[in-house]
Amino acid sequence: MTPSPPAATAESPYAWFRLVVSLALMTLGGAGMYSVTVVLPRIQADFDVARGDASLPYTLTMVGFGVGGILMGRLSDRFGVMVPVLGGAVGLGLGFIAAGAAQSLWQFSLAQGILIGLLGTSATFAPLVADTSRWFTRRRGIALAICMSGNYLAGAIWPPVIQHFIDNGGWRQAYTGIGVFCLLVMLPLALVLRRRAPELPPPEVATPSQPGATRNDARPLGMSPGTLQALLCVAGVSCCVAMSMPQVHIVAYCTDLGFGAARGAEMLSVMLGMGIASRLISGWISDHIGGLRTLLLGSVLQGVALLMFLPFDGLVPLYLISGMFGLFQGGIVPSYALIVREHFAPAQAGARVGTVLMATLFGMALGGWMSGAIFDLTGSYQAAFINGIGFNLLNIGIVLFLLKRARASGIGLGRARLKPAQA
Repeated sequence: MTPSPPAATAESPYAWFRLVVSLALMTLGGAGMYSVTVVLPRIQADFDVARGDASLPYTLTMVGFGVGGILMGRLSDRFGVMVPVLGGAVGLGLGFIAAGAAQSLWQFSLAQGILIGLLGTSATFAPLVADTSRWFTRRRGIALAICMSGNYLAGAIWPPVIQHFIDNGGWRQAYTGIGVFCLLVMLPLALVLRRRAPELPPPEVATPSQPGATRNDARPLGMSPGTLQALLCVAGVSCCVAMSMPQVHIVAYCTDLGFGAARGAEMLSVMLGMGIASRLISGWISDHIGGLRTLLLGSVLQGVALLMFLPFDGLVPLYLISGMFGLFQGGIVPSYALIVREHFAPAQAGARVGTVLMATLFGMALGGWMSGAIFDLTGSYQAAFINGIGFNLLNIGIVLFLLKRARASGIGLGRARLKPAQA
């Protein structure tokens, strides 16, 4: 790996240029998440399976995405971010081509879970998030939000594009085209990330109660690092079980209501497009109030939006609620990455960010499958929405507990800043 030259320092023009490249790579890699939600009705029809079975490829994709995040995070910590991203571009491209040629549900599921999820999309998420956190100090919250907006930008761009090519050429041709496109574009972009991140000075954590309080890496929030990470993982699973219900099943939901798959793809695009704005706003907020409070705010608002899906199922209300849902919940997942960087050592960033983000992806995988299974049992998505609301309440409870521990220790409620002598 090429060492960073003097100009390639934190907050430098190169850091911002690198952030733009990371945003582009995450947007391209996000195709692996959202393509399968668009083709869900086609998969169910082509392979003649139940809705729960048709949801399995998405579940395996997210499980592979999550597990791969830990693997790719460790590779990034050791070899730099370029290595996993190069491998991810190859895995993603070959995965789409293989999935497009699948002749059975299990072949399609394996291509989605292993090539696209485990080896492909995972390399364009946690490693890029951890790498971005190493290039920014004062503006880390907004930088992480911009980077992770690629995940939602992918959701805003890919569903209508994929739906267009499915309508005009079929889902198999659409998948093959995506695979070739990802190989041609992502491999050159990955080479831009060859420089190693600069060494950053240890931060202080500024809080209202103790402006000079120092982060305790050995006992974050007065508990062991493993305990805190476990609680963040449970919270991540819970919030994303709730988040997955609209994101995974909105296309199928609209099809069942008679509005058609194209309307559902548009709603998903609106939802995730508003999520981009949400992530940017939440990133700015988190630089002022810290990751935990931002997480609580997003979780509460996400619960409000989920409740709105219960009484309304008209076309116009669903468009409005989809946009509201995206605007409310877009900042949740970036908050976890910021919390990790606020309370754990920088040298562990790749692995710990990857682990917590893996939990959020497991939540998406579990929620996507659970919602399909609940639909098969009840013949309606109403119970699935209620299930999501219940998991969202569990997430809020954990965040309130962590905030209580933060207040007791006087650490972690504000934003990280450099010591005056090191600024």
